[in-house]
Amino acid sequence: MKAISSLAALVLGAFVAGAAFAQTDAAGDTPPAEAGAGAAAAVSGTAEAPAADAAAAEPADAGGGDAAAGKVLANGMDITPANMENGRWYNADGIPVYKIDEDGTVDFATFNGYRRYSAECHVCHGPDGEGSTYAPALKNSVLRMDYYDFQQIVASGKQDVNAAQNQVMPAFGTNKNVWCYIDDIYAYLLARGTGDLPRGRPAKKADKPDEFTAQEDSCMSM
Repeated sequence: MKAISSLAALVLGAFVAGAAFAQTDAAGDTPPAEAGAGAAAAVSGTAEAPAADAAAAEPADAGGGDAAAGKVLANGMDITPANMENGRWYNADGIPVYKIDEDGTVDFATFNGYRRYSAECHVCHGPDGEGSTYAPALKNSVLRMDYYDFQQIVASGKQDVNAAQNQVMPAFGTNKNVWCYIDDIYAYLLARGTGDLPRGRPAKKADKPDEFTAQEDSCMSM
């Protein structure tokens, strides 16, 4: 199941799924009201581990000039790009991944993920997925979380209010500026988490595929 393939079906599925990811970061206040859509991809994972999460992706037999080839995350997910659909790269299990060529050219969807993250998510989660004082570093969270848990939290939102913390994240499953590009945001955060994509705007990007444009137009017109 790919989030971008059917906005309405996946939003419904996310809400039916019920409870959001159970574990949250120990610290965090309610994002300021002015953050608005900045909370777009607010995914609360476990407290950030002190060790560098970039080490969670272990290279093995990288080939073909692609930075992600042969890498397996600590959660067991192989992030090798296997096929392209709607102008986006996916692994053998249909999970969105990134593709970075030997010369540093980033696939268009991952570049678009950078743009969408910077527009919708960085206010709460910090530039480049690095986190902030009240929201976790998503570049680390995606290395541990299941992709479908990530989708569910983005779509349904999350509230974790108790004596120790007050974390509230709105639901973004009906926000097309987020949900139509959720796979792009996820792929971008994977690239950041593994260390294959440095901070800042990617210097080189592939051309926008026609299939990407067609799917984008379809999702935004729903």
